[in-house]
Amino acid sequence: MSLHYLPPVKPSAVALGLVFNQTIETAVLAPLLGESYRAAKRSDSAEEYFKSREATSTGVALGTSFVGSLAQSYAVGALINATGTLSYKGATYLGGLIFLATSAPTYITQIFQEKRPIQTVGASVIAKVFETVGLAAFLTWWGTRTNPFE
Repeated sequence: MSLHYLPPVKPSAVALGLVFNQTIETAVLAPLLGESYRAAKRSDSAEEYFKSREATSTGVALGTSFVGSLAQSYAVGALINATGTLSYKGATYLGGLIFLATSAPTYITQIFQEKRPIQTVGASVIAKVFETVGLAAFLTWWGTRTNPFE
């Protein structure tokens, strides 16, 4: 596969999208980060902490979150470019479609099949809506085209 087939997206848009999504992910990962911080305070040395289960799980969570946010920022920027979306209304629709395609089935299953508490699912839905609809609107505001005269 050649990189020729990947649509160009302005690098600053991908970087700012990454920051946007990581800010939201930090709010979602706050309980894990808090537990990791408490474990670091309890440990006698830095080496002891870095060998702990909390440090490993925090590192894996942050690493996968970072890579996922980077990929999502590029993908949303590429979709904005490919669809020719120029308005906030169009970006909102595009973000809504991304949410429905990627997350809605999971939340429907969590509510009706797994019978998870609506508050837990609701908090996750709000974060995912910001990650999809909010990211699309934010990237439309910033601009994603490498050549603005396309």
